[in-house]
Amino acid sequence: MAHSPSLPDRPRLELDPEMSDEERLAALEEHYADILTVNEELTEQLDAADSRREELREKAETLERENEALKTSSLYIATVEEVTDGEVVVKQHGNNQEVLTEVSPSLSEELSAGDRVAVNDSFSIQTVLDQETDARAQAMEVDESPEVAYDDIGGIDEQIREVREAVEQPLVEPERFEEAGIDPPSGVLLHGPPGTGKTMLAKAVANETDATFIKMAGSELVRKFIGEGSRLVRDLFELATEREPSIIFIDEIDAIAAKRTESKTSGDAEVQRTMMQLLSEMDGFETRGEVRIIAATNRFDMLDRAILRPGRFDRLIEVPEPNFDGREQILQIHTRDMNLSDDLDFTALASQTDGKSGAELESLATEAGMFAIRDGRTEVRMEDFEEAMEKLEEDGDAGDTITSTGYVDYAY
Repeated sequence: MAHSPSLPDRPRLELDPEMSDEERLAALEEHYADILTVNEELTEQLDAADSRREELREKAETLERENEALKTSSLYIATVEEVTDGEVVVKQHGNNQEVLTEVSPSLSEELSAGDRVAVNDSFSIQTVLDQETDARAQAMEVDESPEVAYDDIGGIDEQIREVREAVEQPLVEPERFEEAGIDPPSGVLLHGPPGTGKTMLAKAVANETDATFIKMAGSELVRKFIGEGSRLVRDLFELATEREPSIIFIDEIDAIAAKRTESKTSGDAEVQRTMMQLLSEMDGFETRGEVRIIAATNRFDMLDRAILRPGRFDRLIEVPEPNFDGREQILQIHTRDMNLSDDLDFTALASQTDGKSGAELESLATEAGMFAIRDGRTEVRMEDFEEAMEKLEEDGDAGDTITSTGYVDYAY
């Protein structure tokens, strides 16, 4: 325990009767100065005591509040399932227990199905809580537009046109659809081999519009606990509605929309629940205003028929591997900032790269530049591309060997 500071000694004045008037005055002045010093010390101690008393008062109030909190029973979060005359069915989070409870008339007018409430041990509703948005859903919002334009994508001009008609035009020119008396497509599904530009196409749409871009992967919706994936899907669509105009891009949608099976495992059941929530949200798309959805997959054959029906994905757009003209265009796009020699022949390169995807052609251009740097040159020659092609083919053969041994089923 801290000890109180000791009080300073009180100055004493002793005057000798034989002192002269001058000596007596000097003694009085010195005594007065001592009194002032003692007064300053006492004032400092008084201020310190007041500060200490304030600290102890705040600590006592905190302990009182904690004590009251310990005396008060905890409240639990629940969801209102049904509202009837004077009674409410609530489901407590965690144990999914449904209870019929009475509610005061004042709260009864505020409640509706789906509201989050706080209940006590007797399941009596104490207060209505604000709707919660999962922080993971908010983290999927892309703050800045992706730096990808349509000019950065080659070989899929027809697919770009279809996506712009289905996603961009309804957001930028909604009046054209109103004048024509038709509803814009509710969703676009991009499918095709890996590396053909599906993700880049979605980013370009987000860049060309002022819409909020919300990007997620289907694997992120596969959750461990029951109901988490469904809740995340619901929160994503609610976030998109709050931020409209907005675009939801779901990559690898086959992770949650694969064909349903008779499997009874809890993991498969949870994935199917998540897919059902996604289907439910997409069915309500026409009432969601300026919200558009784009999905992409490399495994179109795995998707459940329910998600492919019209009204959910009205546009099924295949993004194939580029043809001869597409490969030449892609090579020109990815080399436009490079210092190229005059002997570079894009036509010959396009002929030699049959079957290559756009991503592989981009990698080819980068690797050719690395060969030039390795030789101490800043100019990239045709021979650099030929060496790069040989290297990538060797790497591809090694990848095929790994796949054949069973380490990799398929690449995204």
